[in-house]
Amino acid sequence: MSERQADALHAVVRGRVQGVGFRFFVVDRAQALGLSGWVRNLADGTVEVTAEGERPALRALLSDLQRGPVGSQVESVAHDWTNARGSFSGFRVVG
Repeated sequence: MSERQADALHAVVRGRVQGVGFRFFVVDRAQALGLSGWVRNLADGTVEVTAEGERPALRALLSDLQRGPVGSQVESVAHDWTNARGSFSGFRVVG
């Protein structure tokens, strides 16, 4: 079996996404999907996510970001794809 190149997802989530457990929702989903990276609140009220792993798992996380946890109201998710750098260990809240 050949080794697959990991991908990376960077996303910024807008809406009512702070103060509703959004970061911990992201950590839970990312860990369940076997992803590494981080999530943080930004000063403008958005949530930023950087995750690395297999593309299907990243797509599942993106779908979760678009839905959000109960109590949130996601208006939009701006995202882009890059090659993983492999510099993360686990998935956590930063900042």
